[in-house]
Amino acid sequence: MSALVIPRVDEKVTPLAGQRYSYVEGLYCPRCAAEYAHQQIQQLCQCGSPLLVRYDLEALKASWSKADLASRPWSLWRYHELLPVTSPDAIVSLGEVVTPLIELPVLGADMRLDNLVMKDEGLLPTGSFKARGAAVGISRAKELGVTHLAMPTNGNAGAAWSLYAARAGIKATISMPVDAPFITRQECAAAGASLTLVDGVISDSGKQIGEWVKATGHYDASTLKEPYRIEGKKTMGLELAEQLGWQLPDVILYPTGGGVGLIGIYKALQELQALGCVTGKLPRLIAVQANGCAPIVKAWQEGARVAEFWERSHTHAFGINVPKALGDFLVLDALYATGGRAIAVSETAIRWEQTRAAQLEGTFVCPEGAAVLAAARELSTLGEIGTHERVVALNTGAGIKYPDSQSFRVDVLDKQSAIPTTGFTTASGDSHERT
Repeated sequence: MSALVIPRVDEKVTPLAGQRYSYVEGLYCPRCAAEYAHQQIQQLCQCGSPLLVRYDLEALKASWSKADLASRPWSLWRYHELLPVTSPDAIVSLGEVVTPLIELPVLGADMRLDNLVMKDEGLLPTGSFKARGAAVGISRAKELGVTHLAMPTNGNAGAAWSLYAARAGIKATISMPVDAPFITRQECAAAGASLTLVDGVISDSGKQIGEWVKATGHYDASTLKEPYRIEGKKTMGLELAEQLGWQLPDVILYPTGGGVGLIGIYKALQELQALGCVTGKLPRLIAVQANGCAPIVKAWQEGARVAEFWERSHTHAFGINVPKALGDFLVLDALYATGGRAIAVSETAIRWEQTRAAQLEGTFVCPEGAAVLAAARELSTLGEIGTHERVVALNTGAGIKYPDSQSFRVDVLDKQSAIPTTGFTTASGDSHERT
């Protein structure tokens, strides 16, 4: 019998003759246009803005085509020319698969959306889309010689960066709110990170990490305080375009806390436009927040360029409980540029939609993903998303990472009792007649 061959998604890709592994050209400030070298550690611009990565798209366009992707492993590293890691030897991988696009015909019909699909990020290592930013961010940190990093987190990002840092041999110092999901706390601790909890929200964790970084001089991996997390998140947009046959959807809905994923998707689509891979109008980008923490929504409603700090923020969709995002102006720019919008949904709608998706489609999404589905339903009802439009909803993590996001009553039977054959009750309390 021949040996079993198992394809590896983390297989390293060797560039073709005459091509570079990465076409990274430098870093730039989107606010003041200052330029920075990418060969050394950079954090924020001197003006306080996040830095973005610039690629030599003209050179790449002359030496590369979409056909070059055909033989590559199905991982985010298939797009290595548009990623900032300059050598495949620097890659730190846990097997970052290309996540599936799942058609939701029953849920879509329930919402009057004929073409609703969900990109399910829960299948990534560590159970959420944060693995993308960690894979690229940690790989680049390793390449730059970082030995110790620090960051605040609402849970999933800290878990991902702790685990990838452990794989890279990099120490991690993490601060998260005490109310963050317990499982993510366990992931950080299990990975050997130095973890502290703060009796507050992520902005309070951010202040503590900022002081710690200032005192120690170690690498600040906070959201958008290093330029490379966004490049990992960008691969959601690259994958999406390829999965749809390079025909862009009409609408993309994204749960927005720090907003890095939405900024990254917009950046990816702009780069694909410049390369000639996609043409036509970009999708309307929709930032989804919760009623209890909606600074981007308020700013969008007012036509503002930046958001105000949201006092007493609260939502059980913990990943979007961000009172003030460093990159808020970049999120708002993307919404305005694509004719998109921001919308907030209620806690009741989030919980209901999470159950609805599981019952109608068999997909247990995270609360943030449920918020996106709730927003899609509301915008369909308002007529702001057309019945026949092609709609992509981002589910950013596995629902099983949030075991307390739902509360169901389940009957316990004596071991001598029989399961009822008629008139049974589901865990959600809905009564059914068995046939």
